[in-house]
Formats: sequence, structure tokens, C-alpha cells
Amino acid sequence: MSHKNLDKKGRFRVRTIGFRMSEEEAKELDLKVAASGMTKQDYIINTLLKGKIRVVGGRKVIRELQMQLEAVLEELQFLDDKTDMEEDVIVPLKIVLDVLMADETK
Repeated sequence: MSHKNLDKKGRFRVRTIGFRMSEEEAKELDLKVAASGMTKQDYIINTLLKGKIRVVGGRKVIRELQMQLEAVLEELQFLDDKTDMEEDVIVPLKIVLDVLMADETK
């Protein structure tokens, strides 16, 4: 028999929740999870139940934000004008900006 895994508050999580997402939605979720520094499970639970995510800065989070900004910068260098911006560029940029601006809205 496997060992029971308890969360940080000593709760035993036995329920499994599943849902389907498009590839675009899954990529956006993965970007937001990486930018938050949380596990995907914790991110989804906190988002659904509390509605807000508090990003805890650390090396992993800073590196992920840096990588996302570098990817956006690389895409922006190939654009002729603003009208050429695709969702692949806008979504990661919006996520990074949301994380950076969240501290200012307190």
C-alpha cells in the first residue's frame, strides 16, 4: 500500500479533479504556473478557490520571467509593426506584466 501524502496543513487529498483544455489554454496555464513559482496543483486550487495568486519571488520565478521576456523580445524584433503581434507573443507578455504589476496594486 502506498504512503498517504498530506499537504502542508495536514490534509489528506483523496479527490481527483480532471478537465480538458485546448493546446493554447494549456500553454497559457503552464506559463502562469511557471511564473507563479507554485506547483500546478497549488496554482489551480488557489486560483479556483481564492481567485488571486500571490507570486513568491525566488531564483526559479525570476529565471522563468527572464526566459519569457527574452522569448517575447526575440519575437518583437521580427515584427514590422504592432498589427503583426500574435497571441503567442501577447499572452506571455501579459502574464509577465501581470506578475510585475501585482506588487504595485497592493
